[in-house]
Amino acid sequence: MRSRTEARFGNPLTRTRAVQAAWGAMAGLIVGFAGLAGCHRFSAEAVANGQAALTLTSSSFESGRIPARFTCNGAETSPQLAWTAPPAGTASLALIVTDPDAPGGRFTHWVLYDLPAGKRELPEGLAKLGQLEDGARQGRNDFDAVGYGGPCPPGKAAHHYVFTLYALDAKLNLAAGATRKQVESALQGHVLARGDLIAVYP
Repeated sequence: MRSRTEARFGNPLTRTRAVQAAWGAMAGLIVGFAGLAGCHRFSAEAVANGQAALTLTSSSFESGRIPARFTCNGAETSPQLAWTAPPAGTASLALIVTDPDAPGGRFTHWVLYDLPAGKRELPEGLAKLGQLEDGARQGRNDFDAVGYGGPCPPGKAAHHYVFTLYALDAKLNLAAGATRKQVESALQGHVLARGDLIAVYP
């Protein structure tokens, strides 16, 4: 591992900057986990490609684990989610939930877009409708259904469910029932901030 690193960062100045960047990332992780230890809600935040960070939380989860009632082994109720204020210029929000541990590759559990910029929370048990009263729209998950599809992993191995919230500078204006790939394509070039929350089941 050392030889690969040295081959990449042969210049001493470049190597020093790389080490500083690595320690900065490690410090951020330590601060994030320290914050989790003193909080009743499970939360996480991420900064990608220089974007601002949103902090995404859920009172539905228990120490980072998803209770059965939010899965196919229960009522498959969508969880409560809340987030910090997005940056100025935000016109809408989008939420995508996936399972990267699925045997066939990244599996989509929830697609939600055109959420009002002023919204700060989703309640538990959001209706599985394509068009919501506040103007938001839900897409089609990989169960071939509109709305939230709860975790339903095969076997006993734990899967990680990634909830990603995007603050966008525009509304996507896609029809209800859009796929994750359609939403991800539409939001390219419009992301002002994002936040990731990862929870585990079972």
